[in-house]
Amino acid sequence: MTPLELALSCPKAELHLHIEGSLEPELAFELAARNGIRLPYADIAALRAAYDFEDLQSFLDLYYACADVLRTEEDFRDLMLAYLRRARADNIVHAEIMFDPQTHTARGIPFATVLAGLEQGAEIARREWGMSTRLIMSFLRHLSEEECMRTLDEALPFIERIHAFGLDSSELGHPPAKFARLFARCAALGKPLVAHAGEEGPPAYIFEALDILKVARIDHGVRASEDPALLERLAREEIPLTVCPLSNVRLCVFDDMRQHSLPALLAQGLCVTLNSDDPAYFGGYLGNNIRAVQEAFDFDAATWRTLMANSFRASFVSEAERAVWLAQVEAHFAA
Repeated sequence: MTPLELALSCPKAELHLHIEGSLEPELAFELAARNGIRLPYADIAALRAAYDFEDLQSFLDLYYACADVLRTEEDFRDLMLAYLRRARADNIVHAEIMFDPQTHTARGIPFATVLAGLEQGAEIARREWGMSTRLIMSFLRHLSEEECMRTLDEALPFIERIHAFGLDSSELGHPPAKFARLFARCAALGKPLVAHAGEEGPPAYIFEALDILKVARIDHGVRASEDPALLERLAREEIPLTVCPLSNVRLCVFDDMRQHSLPALLAQGLCVTLNSDDPAYFGGYLGNNIRAVQEAFDFDAATWRTLMANSFRASFVSEAERAVWLAQVEAHFAA
């Protein structure tokens, strides 16, 4: 098999996926009809035509508008199942999935409704396809720390059903340090922590996420390539980066895939993983990202073996689970 074929067919994990960002236009219109909601677009084609983003904020405006169709447990179940069905087609065996409760509770949707629906979809995928999932509850950084604190309070009765905490939404003007007290509380709950940093924001935001928020994993982190000291630290401390190539190009972090910092990050020995971020909006799921990266950089099989193995090394699974999947990756590339 070619390096691309090996990468596509290999068992893999996805660690940076916003479930609301997997809402395809077809499902959005289906849920709108189910719930008696009128979307501000005439049809599916008109909605897809709106996916021409100038930056992160222009995407978020559309993202939050479409999320309004999600109202019931059934809606969230169907959203989760739709993503996991596509993930299975990309040979994803484990997914760590972010959800933004504030996007929904602000509209009057109970936290319990969101969580229960997502869990139902994940349980169907586990039972029918053997897929493994974790849920990462993410806070919206464009909101105040006080609002995020209230959301954490709302989540406490369900804490055993939440696997990690994250930080997402508009990065510029909302540095990680803004949420120091919030993440201190999250850390005290004994859950892994992650944060978006170094996408549109500068390398300094990555330092803040590590030093102030104490995260175990950086989401995006592509601007780390601008700071040699940061690169050295990320490599030394084995801090994973969950990179989302198509997202970075669609949101104009890079003008073209060939300008992406991915090869530079790999050359420094960083634990880089590939992910799809908000695949319904950014041109595709993990398989599409793999194809786009290979077209731009023509990686060899050894590089793809490293990237596939990194997806499990950076995951929040048990050591026993990780060992099993890493062995499967090695066997796949050795065959």
